[in-house]
Amino acid sequence: MAYKVLKKEEIAPSVHRVVIEAPDVAKAAKAGQFIILRINEKGERIPLTIADFDKEKGTVAIIFQEMGKTTKQLAKLSAGEFLEDVVGPLGTPSDVRKLGTVILVGGGVGVAPAYPQAKAYSKAGNKVISIIGARNKDLLILEKEMKDASSELYIATDDGSKGHHGFVTDIMKQILDSGEEVARVVIIGPPIMMKVGTGVASPYNVEILVSLNSIMVDGTGMCGGCRVTVDGKTRFTCVDGPEFDARKVDFVQLMNRLAMYRGEETKAVEKYDDECRCGLH
Repeated sequence: MAYKVLKKEEIAPSVHRVVIEAPDVAKAAKAGQFIILRINEKGERIPLTIADFDKEKGTVAIIFQEMGKTTKQLAKLSAGEFLEDVVGPLGTPSDVRKLGTVILVGGGVGVAPAYPQAKAYSKAGNKVISIIGARNKDLLILEKEMKDASSELYIATDDGSKGHHGFVTDIMKQILDSGEEVARVVIIGPPIMMKVGTGVASPYNVEILVSLNSIMVDGTGMCGGCRVTVDGKTRFTCVDGPEFDARKVDFVQLMNRLAMYRGEETKAVEKYDDECRCGLH
């Protein structure tokens, strides 16, 4: 079965939103879950978080940044074209329930998985304080959507071009210092941001969750590629996660494992770019 691309748009430089017709996936999807897709028969399997879903229309949306060969290929697709495979929803859904006040921190493309969580936590009756950030204002995504889904929205940019001049963790710390009774902090973004954010929030009496983005292949726990160490034990992000207790995650190991195939990934991108220049793609 092929999966039709219904809409494709660039929402920030090299960041794209794709809406896919996938009724079975949409029907079962919950906040925090992801899909694994393959563009064509010889394509690489890549995991992407479900950024939105519509059960009635039977659609799921993904948001990705052009980084490797497959995301560059994906960015070239147009509405009306098809994906070979879309498998999902995968992973354990986020533990969404009424807690009180929840802080959601999204950095860069990590705002995409934060969005369905903001909607879900709000629907469950929580006060949702969202903090989103990027290197500059042009790279901010889903600002309006996050504002609509949250009780409060704060923005941070590294260069100060919009909102707070600094990091999302600065704002998170200000809120935690303010005396606001916060039940849970959810941090989603680059591993270094999640590591730093966990360090900042750890001294406070608050639950901290992170959504990990480890290497994945099959998405069923069989290959072991996505293994991470949590509380000294091996866990598989694709089936045990992607959400874990941040204080127990070995972030150094996660970052080292993410860098394992950087050389091969760079060669694949260079080869693909050369072929594109020669008109082979």
